[in-house]
Amino acid sequence: MIPKANYHTHTKYCDGKNTVAEMTKAAFDKGFTHLGFSGHGYTDFDESYCMSRENIQNYLRDVAAVKAEYAGKMEVYAGVEQDCFSTGSTDIYDYIIGSTHYVYKDGLYHTVDESEEKTNAIVREFFGGDFLKYAAAYFEAEVQVVAKTKPDIIGHFDLISKFNEGNKYFNMDEKAYGFLALEAMEELLRTGVPFEINTGAMYRGLRTEPYPSYGLLKELQKRGGEIVLSSDSHDCNSIGFAFGEVAQACREFGFRYTKIWTPEGISFIKDKIEKHKISL
Repeated sequence: MIPKANYHTHTKYCDGKNTVAEMTKAAFDKGFTHLGFSGHGYTDFDESYCMSRENIQNYLRDVAAVKAEYAGKMEVYAGVEQDCFSTGSTDIYDYIIGSTHYVYKDGLYHTVDESEEKTNAIVREFFGGDFLKYAAAYFEAEVQVVAKTKPDIIGHFDLISKFNEGNKYFNMDEKAYGFLALEAMEELLRTGVPFEINTGAMYRGLRTEPYPSYGLLKELQKRGGEIVLSSDSHDCNSIGFAFGEVAQACREFGFRYTKIWTPEGISFIKDKIEKHKISL
């Protein structure tokens, strides 16, 4: 059974293309039973993609409206995608996705997912053209994402590889990169927070695999990690993209369930988890 739940969803209040109402209707029309919104939390050093302070209140208002409209038909939540370097409050949200979108170098925050051109410029200017040093800086930040954001879900663990399809800039199968990624993964696994499987870059045509990559997902399963299926949707068409394909891969790797939210609480109900699993 493919999970009909998505908790990584953006709207026009941050860098998404559609309204809260439009995204909700699209999810409902596709048969989803659980939808969580995850507007980008405020980052004072970069306001180009996140919700403004004013839009945060508008976002919460609109999600509350669709939550009431779809009551009894679909569970709707108002979450936040909180960046590792954000200092904004998360107390007002139903749940938190903790993500790393920047590396910090020479006193500056450098985005890792804006564009391939921007990434190349950052690596040349601040990392001497060495993509492994760039990856090391990313995973150094990523390993702190749980401590800094107190998340319920770890977002796109290896976002650093967004523009690296076909090992264009560094070989993701080599030990040097694997060491960096697995060292960070093992630290985060100790926190017990589940990792999302994120199909957003697949929808955009940038990757043929989700985040984490299939190689890292195999390692995550071996180490007892738990997962949440996610499409990191920025428009209506992307909701649930490639869930069937990715769920099948997860089954082959040995995963047997993905977690979902429930009306009983804003965090995973660990003592009742059997009741709240969706089989893969």
